[in-house]
Amino acid sequence: MMNVMRTRPIVALIYDFDGTLSPGNMQEFGFIQAVGSTPEEFWSMSDQIAKGQDASNILAYMKLMFDEAKKHHIKLRRENFKKFGKDIQLFNGVKEWFRLINNYGKQKGVKIEHYINSSGLKEIIEGCPIAHEFKHIFGCTYLYNEEGEAEWPGIAIDYTAKTQFMFKINKGIFSSRDTEKVNESIAEDKKRIPFTNMIYIGDGDTDIPCMKLATMFGGNSIAVYNPENMKKKAKARKLRRQGRVNFMAPAIYTKDSIIYEIVCSIIDKIKADDQIKYLSKISLD
Repeated sequence: MMNVMRTRPIVALIYDFDGTLSPGNMQEFGFIQAVGSTPEEFWSMSDQIAKGQDASNILAYMKLMFDEAKKHHIKLRRENFKKFGKDIQLFNGVKEWFRLINNYGKQKGVKIEHYINSSGLKEIIEGCPIAHEFKHIFGCTYLYNEEGEAEWPGIAIDYTAKTQFMFKINKGIFSSRDTEKVNESIAEDKKRIPFTNMIYIGDGDTDIPCMKLATMFGGNSIAVYNPENMKKKAKARKLRRQGRVNFMAPAIYTKDSIIYEIVCSIIDKIKADDQIKYLSKISLD
């Protein structure tokens, strides 16, 4: 029998953040209150900027955060953003989810890695209670001056820009700035995490290209929804009906949840496919 080197397959769980792991937008758990607005007022102003200038919704909210902070004498430093992240609310079971899935993967001989792919602010996510669970966080960021204060958007990630990070995860690239390695031609069997081993979990319009990309290349995507919001459930059902996602489930991340059963079943399939591939190689002898 030929000697074939065996490695554990890596399974990447890639999450949106707002509406996926948290029931609200991250700015709503501290920042918006600090500038004296309500969420409705803040997002209405952000939409007006985008519509009035025919501009990116992402750049519009980043400018509004900058302007409102300046108006209320709030210093936008990395450490201040992290403080806004510590009070972010999470869906039921999220804090325990990572341990559950990591343990299941270990039992099955699979390595689990978790990633964030968000149009929200990376600096705020880095301050939330689950930040340490992620292999890497891809999100919007600011540029900072010599005093450490935000002065200009550094990275603005809209719905199509999110797809680039799927390719970076595929090739094991963790730099948001990189545009060279991500476009290099690499043999499929040399890529760190094949798309077939990716599970994309999201809730909204900004996730659709990533959901479609995952399913198109043989991976899986799951549309989650706030179980208390029937509009969100209807949107998830529409995505499932249109074939843009493989599954839909309420955003409940406990061991007895639907999404836990779905993800564990996908892990089982990835492990089985890896075993079949391995047996195919050694049977050549």
